[in-house]
Amino acid sequence: MTARAKRERMSFADPRVFLPFCLVALIWGSTWLVIKDQISTVPPSWTIAYRFMIASAAMLVLLAIRREKLRVTKAGLPIVAIVGVTQFVMNFQFVYRAEMTLTSGIVALFFALILIPNSILAWIVLGDRVSKGFVAGSAIALVGVGLLLVHEYDKAGTREGVMMGVFMAVLATFSASVANITQATERAHAQPFLPMLTVSMLLGMAINVVLALVLDGPPMWDPRPQYGLGLLYLGVAGSVVTFSLYFTLIRNMGAGRAAYVGVATPILAMLLSTLFEGYDWTALTIGGSLLSLVGLVLALKARS
Repeated sequence: MTARAKRERMSFADPRVFLPFCLVALIWGSTWLVIKDQISTVPPSWTIAYRFMIASAAMLVLLAIRREKLRVTKAGLPIVAIVGVTQFVMNFQFVYRAEMTLTSGIVALFFALILIPNSILAWIVLGDRVSKGFVAGSAIALVGVGLLLVHEYDKAGTREGVMMGVFMAVLATFSASVANITQATERAHAQPFLPMLTVSMLLGMAINVVLALVLDGPPMWDPRPQYGLGLLYLGVAGSVVTFSLYFTLIRNMGAGRAAYVGVATPILAMLLSTLFEGYDWTALTIGGSLLSLVGLVLALKARS
């Protein structure tokens, strides 16, 4: 049985899908607010570098516990390079900069639209079809996000910053989508999963350190206890645990269906944004949020 056939047979009722799905949604739903707090006196490039230093070390410990060797085949090197650059460098460099001007819940909801590039790229690369129902649901979700961005634009002190945040969020979403589809290919399935993910993360860490040195100079640190604790949470729970589980979901159920995480994640993210950022709920934002979530559900239902 091919990897694609196995993905098509697995459902949400399967514990190998349901339990990882819930855990990823819960953790990722909270990481957006932690990322917002990480944007402090330390430039984003150094914060990202620290995060993946911690994450890479944790991945190496995990490999040692599982007694797996840190190796990938020659055929797997392009997969490692693509995932390392798109997921662990480009995605995070853009996400952190998007949160400099947009509230954390909005970025989380915006990022849920990853199902659109996921499904389009899966159609191009993997041959998965895109239905009319998917297109209609995606359009509804885009209208909803558009309403939320209108609210952000009206409330912002610098509207140019909002537009830059949107641009960064789009780039982050597309970068992560490329990594998602790369993980769903047959060549990726032929590689040992955790070693491949670890090497990709190590590559991403190295590139992020170089970027930090070039863009921001010597290392900087925020002495607040919550900064260090936030890095530990994002590095271990928000990176090692979630990426290991999420990429497993992609392998087990396909990139399009795994994107259902994107519906559950922003619900918690918006709740936390309301509690800790004082997010302003109006008729516009309530309508936009509902349209976005309904559209995502319709699109994913049609897609899966």
